[in-house]
Amino acid sequence: MSENNSTQRVRLNKLIADSGLASRRHADRMIEEGAVTVNGKRVYELGIKVDPQADRILVEGKPLRKPLTQKLYLVMNKPKGVLTTMDDPHDRPTIAHYLEGVPSRVFPVGRLDWDSEGLLLLTNDGDFANKVMHPKAEVTKTYLVKLDGQPQPFQIEKLKKGVAIVGGRVSARHVEKIKKSGDNKSDKYEWYKIVITEGKNRQIRQMFAKIGFDVLKLQRVAIGRLRLGALKTGELVYINDVAVERVFLPDDPDDVKTKRTYKGRAPSAKKTAKPASRVKVKKPRK
Repeated sequence: MSENNSTQRVRLNKLIADSGLASRRHADRMIEEGAVTVNGKRVYELGIKVDPQADRILVEGKPLRKPLTQKLYLVMNKPKGVLTTMDDPHDRPTIAHYLEGVPSRVFPVGRLDWDSEGLLLLTNDGDFANKVMHPKAEVTKTYLVKLDGQPQPFQIEKLKKGVAIVGGRVSARHVEKIKKSGDNKSDKYEWYKIVITEGKNRQIRQMFAKIGFDVLKLQRVAIGRLRLGALKTGELVYINDVAVERVFLPDDPDDVKTKRTYKGRAPSAKKTAKPASRVKVKKPRK
């Protein structure tokens, strides 16, 4: 690494994040896995500093792009059966297939499972992504869940008090039974709204499994107070600074708007998008 003036040196993970390639947390994983070289030498040390002007940095064998000046923030209504990743060795559909109209490389903030759908944030702003995903931020995520049965009140209360799943102990900030527009009104299945602040792998499915129920359908409808609204499946829109800040406002279970039957028209990303912000969506290849 170059020994130039220390004021020119920055943390390697921050430089990767600023380039729009990944969040800082993901950048740390790439460094730990040996995917990053500096001046021809593979580095594994987290917190290492480099000189962006003098050091040659490769990520997975490709030169690191210069830090981006324009920050992009988008939301997507991720369809079921699409991976929250930019590439897949088995050529399964990924969110990258929907991003061809985006002028710069962006990456997902967090993830949604293959069999889950709904609101997904994308950006090239590594600092923003790191802030959203940091546990101390306690950013709320709101989901609508269709279950294969009818939980009893004491079982729902157990979710609020906390359950142990793979990855640690978690709890729901809020859980309530809802009536979802378009439901077949079957007595066999029930819909619930659940609000959490953690983001562990398959967390909600694991939580309901702990009280004896399988999740038949899972849709994220809000991150903070940024809501999915009427955004169509597979659709992307850019969002402005006002919408970005809504991410850090906790979803309020006592808000009258959150207690209404969900009809897909709550205050939404679509309503807070910049003019002419719609991205042309292409169907993913088979």
